[in-house]
Amino acid sequence: MSSQDIPEENLPSEQGAAHDAAGHGSAVTPHGNDPFADPGLPAHKPRIQDIDERAAKRSERTVAFLFTLSMLATVAFIASYVIFPIDKIVYIWPFGHISALNFSLGLTLGVALFCIGAGAVHWARTLMSDVEVADDRHPIEASPEVKAQVMADWQAGNEESGFGRRKLIRNTMFGAMALVPLSGVVLLRDLGPLPEKKLRSTLWAKGKQLINMNTNEPLRPEDITVGSLVFASPEGLDPHAHDWQIQMGKAALMLVRIKPEDIKDKRELDWSHEGIVAFSKVCTHVGCPISLYEQQTHHVLCPCHQSTFDLSDGARVIFGPAGHPLPQLRIGVNAEGNLEALGDFEEPVGASFWERG
Repeated sequence: MSSQDIPEENLPSEQGAAHDAAGHGSAVTPHGNDPFADPGLPAHKPRIQDIDERAAKRSERTVAFLFTLSMLATVAFIASYVIFPIDKIVYIWPFGHISALNFSLGLTLGVALFCIGAGAVHWARTLMSDVEVADDRHPIEASPEVKAQVMADWQAGNEESGFGRRKLIRNTMFGAMALVPLSGVVLLRDLGPLPEKKLRSTLWAKGKQLINMNTNEPLRPEDITVGSLVFASPEGLDPHAHDWQIQMGKAALMLVRIKPEDIKDKRELDWSHEGIVAFSKVCTHVGCPISLYEQQTHHVLCPCHQSTFDLSDGARVIFGPAGHPLPQLRIGVNAEGNLEALGDFEEPVGASFWERG
C-alpha cells in the first residue's frame, strides 16, 4: 500500500508527533485520554410505520397473511396424509421421481413453520417498538423496585407491540400456533396401524411339525442331544413369502434337551417331551434373538442387553432388564415320530407392548 493510501494522521511523521505529545507508550483515541469512553447510542430514526398509519396497516395485513398462510399449510399437511398413498411416485422437476407423500409433507410443514417465523420477524421489525434502551448492570437478585420496574416495562412493551390493539395479528397468530402442533399428532400415523390381536398369536398350532431351521427337515427327538441348542420354525412357513420376517419374528423357537430330573418347574416338565423343552427365541426385553446357551447352567443369554433366562426353571429371568420369562411351547411327537406343537404359545411372545394386558 502506498503512502497516498494511508490516512495523514497515520503517516510516520504524524505518528511521531502524536507519540511525543501523548507520551511514551500512550494510545491516541478520539475521546482523549479515556479509551473506554461510552460512544453513546445513535439517534433514533423513526420507521415509516411509526409515522404513517397506512403503512402500519399494510404491515399488519402482511403479518396476518403470513399467519393465515401458515394455518392453510398446516391443514394441507394433514390433508396430504389422506390424499396421497404412501407408494405414489411422481415426477417433479428438478428433483426427479420422488414420493408424492414425502414431498407434500415436507413442503407444507416447511411453509407452515416458515410463515410463523417470518410473520413474527416482520411484526417485530415493523410494528413493535425499536427504540434502543440502555440499562445498567444490577445484582442477580431483584429488589422489589426492580420487579415493579420489570412489570411496568412488560406492560409498556405489551402496549408498544400492539398485541392488544391489533386484534387481526393476535388472532391469526393464535390460529397458526394452535394448528401447527396438529402436524405432530398426524405424524403418529407413521408408527403404523394398531397391532390389534396380531401380536398375541403366531403360526404355531396343534399338529404343526417343528422344522429344523438349518436343514429344513422335521425334527425328531433323537436329533436333539443333551447340551445342544436347536432352532426351529413352524411347518408350512415359506421363506419366500412377503410376510416371512414378520411371522418368523414371532414364531422363532429354540429347543434344548435337559435331563428330566434337572427341570425344576413342573409345568415346564409337563410341556416337554423326554426333557426336550421349546421356548420362544425372542427376548422379552426388546425382542432381540437369543442364541447364547450355557450347557452346565441351562442359562440362555440375550446378546443385546444381557438378559439371562434359566431354561431349567420355566425360563424365568435371573439377570438383566427383561420383564418376564420366555414363553414356552407345548410339544409332543406325532405318529411319524417327529416333534410337533400341541398348540400356540399361551402368552404373547417378545417384548411387552402397550396393549398387552
